[in-house]
Amino acid sequence: MHFYPTERVALFIDGANLYATAKSLGFDIDYKRLLGMFRAKGQLVRALYYTALAEEQEYSSIRPLIDWLDYNGFTMVTKPTKEFTDVTGRRKIKGNMDIELAVDAMRLADTLDHIVIFSGDGDFRSLVAALQQKGKRVSVISTLQTQPPMVADELRRQADQFIDIADLESQICRDAGTRPQREPRTYQARSSAPAFVSREAAYLDDDLAEEV
Repeated sequence: MHFYPTERVALFIDGANLYATAKSLGFDIDYKRLLGMFRAKGQLVRALYYTALAEEQEYSSIRPLIDWLDYNGFTMVTKPTKEFTDVTGRRKIKGNMDIELAVDAMRLADTLDHIVIFSGDGDFRSLVAALQQKGKRVSVISTLQTQPPMVADELRRQADQFIDIADLESQICRDAGTRPQREPRTYQARSSAPAFVSREAAYLDDDLAEEV
């Protein structure tokens, strides 16, 4: 990862996408270590975590995670999920937070130098391009080490820097001391190199995590 110590940095974490990525990689995120890592790399202005909540989950197992993050350096951005029935009659839950994340990133951009987006969703490519036009550096954190990759190729190529979260495992994994370390890799900016998942989100319903 390449950061400048004087950069004003903000993290924008797509919670459902992070959940899906971490679930695929199979390790738990230690959010305290994650925050500490970025505080050591630059001037961390804000760490925002986006997740949708089903109303009936207000006091369910996801609440301890949300409350902990809220009291430990993260800004929580939440909204209620919407339930609908698809054409096959299957119940679905929709909880997409893309718009909220994009609006906040553009709103805060003028106070930042470096925006870090934790998501592999190709829909964020336009956001990355817009931030770059404002003179901001944008890093995308996701993974190529799943089949299929969790990061969209167009998003990875648009970013100034792509960081595979699998390469951060030893630094942010909750039980890093007991897990074998992967060989780190080096990526060039906008290279063809391409998650950041957390099984703390076993808390999340699979349909919600998929963000239908």
